[in-house]
Parts: sequence; structure tokens; C-alpha cells
Amino acid sequence: MTTNPLHRLMNPFSIATFGAGNNFMKMGTMQALSILKDGYTGKFYPVHPREKEVMGHKAYDSVAELPEPPDLAFLVVPSSQVVPIMEELGKKGTLSAIIITAGFGETGEDGQKIQDRLNEISRQYGIRFLGPNCMGIINSEIALNTTVMPYPSAKGSFGFASQSGTYLTQTIPYLKKRRIRFSKAISVGNSANIDITDALEYLGEDKQTRAISLYIESIKDVRRFVEVARRITPNKPVLAQYVGGSSAGARSALSHTGSMAAPDHLYEGMFRQAGVIRVQSIEELYGYGNMLALQPALKGRRIGILTNSGGPGSAMANALEKAGLDVPRFSEALQSKIRPLVHDHAPCGNPVDLTFHLDIDTLTQKIPAIILESGEVDGLVLHGALRKGYLIEIYDHIKEALNNAPVEALLKDFQVIPEQSLALVSTYKKPVGISSFYDRDDDYTAAYQDHGMPVFDSPEKTAGSMAVLYRHFEVRQRPPWRPPAVPSPPAAALDLIRECRDQGQSNLDEYQSKRFLKAWGLPVNEETMVHSSEEAIQAADTLGYPLVLKASSPDIRHKTGKGFIHLGLDSADAVADAYGKIQNAAGKQVPVLAGRMLKGKREFVAGIVDHHGFGPSVMFGFGGIFTEALDDVVFRPAPLSIEDAGEMIADIRSKKLLGEFRGMPAVNTKTLAEIIHRLSLIPLAHPEIGEIDINPLIVEKDNLVAVDALVVLKKNRAER
Repeated sequence: MTTNPLHRLMNPFSIATFGAGNNFMKMGTMQALSILKDGYTGKFYPVHPREKEVMGHKAYDSVAELPEPPDLAFLVVPSSQVVPIMEELGKKGTLSAIIITAGFGETGEDGQKIQDRLNEISRQYGIRFLGPNCMGIINSEIALNTTVMPYPSAKGSFGFASQSGTYLTQTIPYLKKRRIRFSKAISVGNSANIDITDALEYLGEDKQTRAISLYIESIKDVRRFVEVARRITPNKPVLAQYVGGSSAGARSALSHTGSMAAPDHLYEGMFRQAGVIRVQSIEELYGYGNMLALQPALKGRRIGILTNSGGPGSAMANALEKAGLDVPRFSEALQSKIRPLVHDHAPCGNPVDLTFHLDIDTLTQKIPAIILESGEVDGLVLHGALRKGYLIEIYDHIKEALNNAPVEALLKDFQVIPEQSLALVSTYKKPVGISSFYDRDDDYTAAYQDHGMPVFDSPEKTAGSMAVLYRHFEVRQRPPWRPPAVPSPPAAALDLIRECRDQGQSNLDEYQSKRFLKAWGLPVNEETMVHSSEEAIQAADTLGYPLVLKASSPDIRHKTGKGFIHLGLDSADAVADAYGKIQNAAGKQVPVLAGRMLKGKREFVAGIVDHHGFGPSVMFGFGGIFTEALDDVVFRPAPLSIEDAGEMIADIRSKKLLGEFRGMPAVNTKTLAEIIHRLSLIPLAHPEIGEIDINPLIVEKDNLVAVDALVVLKKNRAER
């Protein structure tokens, strides 16, 4: 167990409110009502400068008048009052606070200064706080709800943390209808003091929570987020929705919570490295998070499909296979057990399609039991369990045949759902996904939801829930993770950086860049620097033909298509001619790199990018002149273990090129992973580096060689 401040904040024995009065149309009063009416049994101390009583409880004039330091302070007051109240609370001895009030870092520089002052108070008095600009918490374990919406008292196992307060408030009726119940829910707002990573860590340690969903606009400390998530995700699934990846999303996040977002591809790589399963909507964040919280873990990729209609079965089969799961054809032995229970023409090879079979017990009990106990599937998706909802819909067509008996009389015979239908998961210890176009007006939908079996309103969403379970199965198969140690930088590398700075360069030239990479143990091409055509010819005699000549100057970053690079030079005359052309293209005397021409047919790109607000990331993908056109690159936040690097390599779309391909031997992926691992350590050891570009990284027989490289420094020297 860590010393995470949320353990204390989420479990207060006493709460003092600031801003709650007797006007039920005020936000602070509405939130105080949730505390008082939803079952919290701790002490309640309203602080109000004018009221003598607040909702039947004695009110206190100030913090000083309180009979004891409250465990939790809850502030919904004008922003100008927040700092003085927090100082008084600190002096009183309170250690936890929730600041609902907005008007801080999200408003700009002046608001940020006030927010910084709150953190000064935090450090001075040891008081930790959520917010500002948040909606508080829900802890179903102790029936504590600080939001503006009533929250049902039932305990859940689904943990939720959000940088949007709305997703803890306005969505409560939505969740109630679907029987989605929180264990704990946390709104972090501006994350000035306690952030989304703290919330993740706390939920990971919380015994009540079985699955976690995160709504994210930005991560302040990417490296810490990855380290925390990697500890949690092998044991608990974590889902995340990130909305700051577009320019519009980033702009909205900045004005909403003051969050500094980063491009989508960087967060995609971070989530994959962290073992966090990414979803694309708040509906998936809730629905799939609830599925993961309630269902047993998936232990394989084989999924059975049972439906009362062919279309939904085909839709689920298609979606499952696209998500990487198997829909295996059932054995003849298994089909022989199913066949007597279905119509003669009904397919039973998987999917099993009952084709409008009205025997609900066959659909929901008999066939599911046969499939789940067969040993041929790891999970089951089921569509079409319905009864009352269907009868209500067709009542107008059949009421004359029933002598116009009221619909209530028709429904009274269907009061109980057989226990076998509701105990499939607990009996067979395998996940079961349910799909139905009927909501809780149907008794099967309601019963399933009430017994911990989520019901999705489309076949594709049900298949998606099984895909998410499978993603967590893959996460659980990863080897144990240890954060890679960052070594001290090599002396030769430090000397090159110092030389570059002393000469006023913003980047190392190609020759310096390769020497820098070589100092870090990365393989680079054999080459030498020349300053005349005669030296170039001598280099060719030493290195051998064919030769490559390239301009090497810190002023020339990109050479292709500009006359600064000449390949395949196979004679002294060709070398001399190329040298002269490079000088003409530069318009001045520039040093030239002479290198051995490599004959590799596969080219990759690797590098480092450092995005403000995110930090350094590693890039790897398909390289050469088509890097930008093909856009087959993946990213991971630095640093990477060798295992992380191996997973990264396998994520490119062109990964077939890594194996045996058209007569070429397989790439040595162990060596490639080692290169990417070592590359990932560099920006942590050299924080002054803003970018590294290795393109191409050529495969020559069994070797991988950096043929072209560029190291770019940040504009201002980073503090060491």
C-alpha cells in the first residue's frame, strides 16, 4: 500500500462544508444534500458566515469555531475566498480538501498564480486536495456522495476517475438505468495537487475495485503514469478515453481544465506501453468498464456465438474476428448435442442460430450450458433473450385472440427468470456477453443487469466487450515489468554536446550525430570526413567502392533531393565529380562525409521526439524516402525495456518485412530491440536533446546500421 493521499480523502470521519446553506438552488447546498441524504454516517459541520443552522445542523462562523479539525473540507465558495479558507484549514490541522470552485489554472496566467498559491499552502501544512474545478467523489463503500446528483446506495466494483466533473454527475441517471455501479469515482478537475495518476494508483490499490476507467484530457507526468499503470494492469484492467489528440480537443482541454494535451499518436503509444486499453467514447468507458468489473477474466480467444437471428450472429462473428478473437467451428460431438434442440435447418456450427425459436429456455439455459461446459470456448456472446418486452410490443396484434384481456394479465404469468439463466457466469466461470434491442422494459434485460450481466444494445457492442476482455488477457500475458535503469551518459557523448554548444550549433552535424550514437553503442556506418576531392578519392581507396558522399554541416539537416547526397559512386572520377556538385549545391565550402555504400533492401526509421507537455518518446517504423508517405510508425514514451521495444517493433503495419521476405532472411529483431532500448535511454540521460532522427536504419545481411542520423538540441539548455 502506498501513501496515496486519496486513501484518507475518500474515507473521512467528518466533513466540513463551505458554501452550503439553506437555499436548495445553490450548488453547494445541492452537494451537501447528497452527503446528508445518500447514507454518509460521519460528522457534518457546515461553515456559514450568516446562517445559524444549515439543513438542521448547527452552522459555524469560521474554521476557527469548528469543534475539531475536519477530516475533509468541501469548498464551493467564490474563488477569492478559497486561499484564505485553505490557510485556516491548514492551521487547524485538516489534511484533505475538495475544491469545487472554478476560476484557477484553466482561466490563464492570473488564475494559475492563485492555483500555485494553493499548492504552496499544501506543502506548508500537508493538506492535499482534489480540484479545483472538479465535482468531488463517490465512495459507495461508505455511502459518500459529494456530487449534485443523488447516487443509489448499492455498492459496485467499477472504479472511475475523470478530468470532467460532468461524467460523475449528469451521467448518474444514465448509469442507474444500466445498473452500472461505482466502487469509487473521483473527479480530479484541474489536477493541481492530486491528479489522474494518483487516482489510478488509489483505485489500483482499492480492494473493492475490480476494473478501472479513466477519462483523460492530459497526463502531467507520463513516465509516472506508465510506471503506475504497469503495476496495476497485470491484475486489474484499466480503460482510458483520451480526447486531447486533435487540435480542437487540445484547445478545449486547455480551456476546460488548463490541461496541456499532446498528439493522439503519442497517447496511443503510451497506453499500449502501459497496458491500458483505449476506448473511443464515454459509452464504451462505462459499458466495457462495467463488463470488466463484473465478468470473470477471459482465458483464451475462442468465443461461442448463440443468437435467435442470423444477422446479429453474423455481425458479432465479423466484429470478433476483426478484433483478433476466434469463432471456431464447433466439433461434430458438440453440434450433435445442440442439434436436437434447434430447428432442422438451423445452423449450429458457431454461430448457433435458433432462427426465431420461441423456447426462451433453450436460448438462455440449455444451449449456453452445453457450449460453456464443452471446453471448446473461452467465452460466449448471446443475442435475443427477450420476453415481456416482446409481448408488450405485439400486444395490439394479439389482444383480440386473448379476448381483449389487459396486457398486465398476459404478463403476470412471467414473473420469474429461471436461476439457471442468471447463473451462467458463476456456474461456468467464463464471461458471457449479452446483446438485446430491448431495455429494462423487458424482464430478461432487467434480470441480467440486476445479476451482474451487462446487456448491450447492439451485437457489435457485445462483441466489443469481449474484445476488451481479450485485450486484458493479452496484457496479463506480458512478462513482469521493471522500469529500465538510465545509465550515466558516456564521456564521449557529453564532449560532443559540449562541442556543439560551444560552437553555437542548434544541432549536431551528421558526422557528430553518428559519433554521438556510436558512443551510446548504436551501430553506425563506417565513414570518414573529407575536405577535398583528393581526400574523397583516398577515402574511397580505403573504404572501397561503391562510395557515398554527403554534405555534413549543422546548417544542412535534410539532404535528399537537394544535391547534398550522391550514392553508388564507383570510380575516382565519379567521386571527384560528386564532391564538386555538393560544394556547388551548398554555395560555400562544406565538409563532406565519405562512407561505404550499404546494400540493404529493407529500411526502417527510428528516433526520439520530445513534445512539450508530454516528454520524450521513441519512434520506430518503416523508413527510407517513403517514411512520411506510408506513415507506418509507432511511438512509445521513453525509456523502454528490451521487452517494450520488442512489442513496439511488432506493432508496425509492415511487420511482415521483419520476417523472411522475398528471399531475404528475417531481421534480427533481438538486435533491433536492443537498438531501440538503448536509443530510448538517451533523452533521459541527455535532457538537452529535443530530437534524434535515424533514417534509414538499413538491414544489411544480419546487421542493422544507422546510415543517416541527426541529433537536435533544445533551444535552451535543460537543467542537469
